[in-house]
Amino acid sequence: MESRKYGRTYHFPFSPGTTSDDRIQHDYWHYLSQMQDVVHTEKLDGENNCLNKYGVFARSHAAPTTSPWTSHLRQRWEAIKHDLGDLELFGENIYAIHSIEYQQIAHHFYVFAVRHHDQWLSWDEVCFYAAAFDFPVVPILWRGNPIKDELLFKQSVLALTQQQSAFASIDVQTKNVCTIEGVVSRDANGFGLQELGQHVFKYVRKCHVKTDEHWTRNWKRARLIYEHKNTIP
Repeated sequence: MESRKYGRTYHFPFSPGTTSDDRIQHDYWHYLSQMQDVVHTEKLDGENNCLNKYGVFARSHAAPTTSPWTSHLRQRWEAIKHDLGDLELFGENIYAIHSIEYQQIAHHFYVFAVRHHDQWLSWDEVCFYAAAFDFPVVPILWRGNPIKDELLFKQSVLALTQQQSAFASIDVQTKNVCTIEGVVSRDANGFGLQELGQHVFKYVRKCHVKTDEHWTRNWKRARLIYEHKNTIP
């Protein structure tokens, strides 16, 4: 059995939420300025999961995951496994609450990428296959021809980071409304497997992780929108 993990998404140099093992794409503007179509999506606070013909995988892909917060995905996989073929669906699994609790989610899994053999598919293809397998995609913040001035581009990304989540984000510690965890910017066109670091970049807010090593012992399931008595408008 062979299953290849997603790989690391490089941070923008102005992303404050980097850790010691994160990678920064200092040449991001060289690559981004050549793109004709860019999509900014909301970075959700969840676990990167992959569904392919071999099973449901967490980050490592060493073996299919058996975590309790992926049970819903493993049930879905049983229904679609014979239709996946060589497609691999990557998404944010927000079934378990991490540092942000979302008040208005209708689903627990949001697709952000699809891989086919050695190719990352275009954003339009991501949306097509997500819909074909009855999954939503992560919230789209903006799409279009990128601003050709680096400073203005940076300012536009920073402006997006100051808004609340499309799913009404609450800080788990303070219980107050908080901004989105971050922004993922990708080339809307498809690209090769080894070119991820040249076509996808992210901004993550400072101190975004508020869980510790005991998180998995006391995790809680994220409630769907209809389970909240008082939803945030």
